[in-house]
Amino acid sequence: MAKTNSNTNNNSESVPKDLGFGTGASNMRNMNKDGSFNVVRVGEPSFRPWEIYHSMISMSWSKFLLLLFSAYAGVNLIFALIYYLLGAESLSMDASHMHEGEKFLESFFFSSQTLTTLGYGRIAPVGFTASSIAAVEAMLGLFGFAIATGLLYGRFSRPEARLMFSENALIAPYRGGKGLMFRLANKRRNQLIEIEIDVNIGMTDPETGSRTFVSLPLERKKINLFPSSWTVVHPIDESSPLYNKSVEDLRKANLEIYPMLKAFDETFSQTVYARTSYRAEEIIDGAKFIPMFHQDGTNTILDLSKLNAWEKVNLPS
Repeated sequence: MAKTNSNTNNNSESVPKDLGFGTGASNMRNMNKDGSFNVVRVGEPSFRPWEIYHSMISMSWSKFLLLLFSAYAGVNLIFALIYYLLGAESLSMDASHMHEGEKFLESFFFSSQTLTTLGYGRIAPVGFTASSIAAVEAMLGLFGFAIATGLLYGRFSRPEARLMFSENALIAPYRGGKGLMFRLANKRRNQLIEIEIDVNIGMTDPETGSRTFVSLPLERKKINLFPSSWTVVHPIDESSPLYNKSVEDLRKANLEIYPMLKAFDETFSQTVYARTSYRAEEIIDGAKFIPMFHQDGTNTILDLSKLNAWEKVNLPS
């Protein structure tokens, strides 16, 4: 549900050195909103065959399908050109009434039938050369579809958390004081259990210029079930590294917040992970989230469109 109550851990825990981003001062975002790292790799080969499988598993569905259909069309075009150059006599078809475009199309469709090992029987290779090329194409088709099937299975079977984080973090009233809050919800209908979250921050020391990383104590770091939304709260008290700091102070310190979550996905029976980040300019001072759910008498209605909904409020002095 929305906020959950628990005993507050008032001791700020320092994490070792850094989170892997380095301790040098940085004015840029280290982690993108989608959880990817804001790092551009250079000095490595542009073609990395050992990463082809990983790239095709992790790329977006639109790119994957485009690449798959492009490879299918490209291979057919190559073999169609070979059959066309061999001449109509290499294929058992009557080409006396066909113009050159029709001959190429017939070669293309014969290639697609051979590549998929479908073979309608209307056209067949004639002679040793054409038969050998058709045999090689059929073998490539078997290998290609086996690889495509493995990639499709890998993509469908790969567990991935589809969590939505609020666009902004808020500094809102909390138990007579203030708290840093952000909200998340499960985008899928699957069940997540044993959800744990760690929230770390990175700040630049204006005196030394070094970047320090601190783990924020939370109202609650773990929930057992996740049927609705969850508002994660860091109480801003005397022990908080954000105590007595304005949003402008946090901007000068290049504050970045790193929520990192893990949960157990009952559908895949595997642990899934999600992360995002908030910069100081994405923190709204003096606001609270508008509830995402309401009761209709028999059910609890969760409105995911209100994940980012908030309203201005007055904060205690």
